[in-house]
Amino acid sequence: MADPAVVSGGALNAGGRGSGGKAATSPAENYHLARRRTLQVVVSALLTECGFESAEKAAVETLTEMMQSYITEIGRCAKAYCEHTARSIPTLSDAVVTLIEMGFKADTLPLYAKRSQRMVITAPPVTNPPVTPKALSAGQKRTHPAHIPSHFPEFPDPHTYIKTPTFREPVSDYQVVREKAASQRRDVERALTRFMAKTGETESLFKDDITAFPLIAAQPSTIPYLSALLPSELELQTLEETDSSEQDDQTDSENAGGNMISDDPGADKENSMLPPSAVVPSAKASEDNVIDNPYLRPVKKPKVRRKK
Repeated sequence: MADPAVVSGGALNAGGRGSGGKAATSPAENYHLARRRTLQVVVSALLTECGFESAEKAAVETLTEMMQSYITEIGRCAKAYCEHTARSIPTLSDAVVTLIEMGFKADTLPLYAKRSQRMVITAPPVTNPPVTPKALSAGQKRTHPAHIPSHFPEFPDPHTYIKTPTFREPVSDYQVVREKAASQRRDVERALTRFMAKTGETESLFKDDITAFPLIAAQPSTIPYLSALLPSELELQTLEETDSSEQDDQTDSENAGGNMISDDPGADKENSMLPPSAVVPSAKASEDNVIDNPYLRPVKKPKVRRKK
């Protein structure tokens, strides 16, 4: 007979009864498969005690099936005797009566338990329960009420029927935000530098290896003092905003002056002298000068108002 661990390892690949080589997924299937593996280890130990050095997988499976059937029959009969006496939990007397009914001598059990060549089977390793991720922790797991037996499947995780948070709260800490902004800026600058180094002209610190530590080549200007004489983009933007604001103020003043109604007695006379269309000649002349072709009209800059 081979080592029990070897035999049990071969039986693990074989799977439990009716498993068909498929991995168990439900807790009930895992429970039955664990009991089946324990019986296979017990059968292997008994065969080793009897002097066997090796055994075929089919023989071990047959003996395991016989032992499982025998133990199942003992439990069924003990339960029947227990219920016959109006009890719900079997006792030792029920098991003894069952063994006697099946033709087994109960007096030989103490001697068999104290045999010298007995092999001690180590307990199976206890696996730690899987840790629930923090993102799926919601509420507390419920236990079975009093009217539900303990061998029934447990309730599912609370996040399956309560809530499952799928977002994180934005970080509002000043230090964290500044560090994140600095790291992003550094990454952008580094990526832009690498892009310019790959696409443009570069200079190397080492003549042997040109690709090591490339530096962006400086592009000398023919007129180096030109950048100091020309206004910067910020100054141009400030000038444009100033001009646009002055134009807006002038337009507003003209509109306000045209809409004022004078109380002079000669105003009625001046109004009577206006043409029937009631349009000021200057305004009419300005309308005549408007170009109908949109492609020939002068460019109108957008109005940018400065914040006061």
